[in-house]
Amino acid sequence: MVGCQSCDIPASPQNPQFRRVLWIALILNAIMFLLEVSASFFAQSVSLQADSIDFLGDAANYGVSLLVLGQTLKWRARASQLKAASMAAFGAWVIGTAIYNAVVSSNPHAATMGAMGLLALAVNVGVAIMLFRHRNGDSNAQSVWLCSRNDAIGNIAVIAAAGGVFISGTMWPDLLVAFLIGGLGLQSSFAVFKAAKQELRAVTCQ
Repeated sequence: MVGCQSCDIPASPQNPQFRRVLWIALILNAIMFLLEVSASFFAQSVSLQADSIDFLGDAANYGVSLLVLGQTLKWRARASQLKAASMAAFGAWVIGTAIYNAVVSSNPHAATMGAMGLLALAVNVGVAIMLFRHRNGDSNAQSVWLCSRNDAIGNIAVIAAAGGVFISGTMWPDLLVAFLIGGLGLQSSFAVFKAAKQELRAVTCQ
């Protein structure tokens, strides 16, 4: 609109505690990606593979959050839109991989799934506890909280899938959990994108 100036909200004050939590979360997620992606190939588990890629995406998510921490709301919201797009891509990829594995894969190794699920759950619950107090911030803070929450839910589901694979002797519990993880990624992507869109509207004169 002609004559309309930007009403961008100034950068938020630096929060050393939030920054420190993000660094811890980034390092832990990067380590868990390396461990879990290796285990997923050994176990031939699509849910473990999905969870490992989720760890990688979360590490990137925390990295982006660190880059824009302290920037103006407009730049934080744009970063959130980028992260929402990556979350949607992850969700779609996981669902597609689960469909593919339903056709060509063999039964996964339940013991490996259970052991890695327990380790991943311990890491993600710890990160979620650290981020809990920051969950009601802007879309950038909301996105990292949603990632940690989804990870904990996904880990519980992977552990349940391991039990299901062991009891049933089939791959279907593993595939069902992969669909769950993918669906959570898509749902969280929508929530973060919606919040970021509202923030961008707030920084522009109407």
